[in-house]
Amino acid sequence: MAEDQNKISVLIADDHQMMLEGLSSSLSTMPDIEVVDTAVNGREALRKAQKLQPDIVVMDISMPGLNGIEATRKFQQELPNIKIFSISMHSDRYLVADILSAGASGFILKECAVNELAHGIRMIMQGDTYICSKMVKSMVDHFIQTDNEKCGVLSARERELLQLLAEGWNTKEISDKMCIATKTVDTHRRNIMEKLGLNSVAELTKYAIREGITTLD
Repeated sequence: MAEDQNKISVLIADDHQMMLEGLSSSLSTMPDIEVVDTAVNGREALRKAQKLQPDIVVMDISMPGLNGIEATRKFQQELPNIKIFSISMHSDRYLVADILSAGASGFILKECAVNELAHGIRMIMQGDTYICSKMVKSMVDHFIQTDNEKCGVLSARERELLQLLAEGWNTKEISDKMCIATKTVDTHRRNIMEKLGLNSVAELTKYAIREGITTLD
């Protein structure tokens, strides 16, 4: 808990001394943030947090002994009111998913400026989940690329059939329209679903609208 009740109290945990000192020094310059202590691993962070009851723990994910993900789970069990803001040098979207699933309220890359770290702390204290701008861009770029790759794997014939499915044509109507057997329609539909990772005609329809294959106007 901060000595000044108007300030956000922060405990920092990182096993790299230079990073620990740098974060502590930089955050201490913020008028609304007070660094109450530091820790070099997850266990020490838990022990000090139990005593100091900080508002938020800024914690490295990759620490020896008790890593940041396991420590976050421990915090959720033992000190659920303390928020966790995870930091890492690794821009791995699966890592972000793991740490948020463990109970963290945010994720930021170590390469980000201290002003963004401070902004993230403030956002988390307002009840938001915060992911740094560089990581958000990386994740969005990945999803866009994945969607484009999915769309690219469909042949022109499959895209035509997908449009008809999305517009509500039944198997017989599609068969007549495309001059193919009804069994071929069913085979194409299964292949399209498999390629796109979708499980129903409703999902196919949503996909077709999103990709501009049909508008259903």
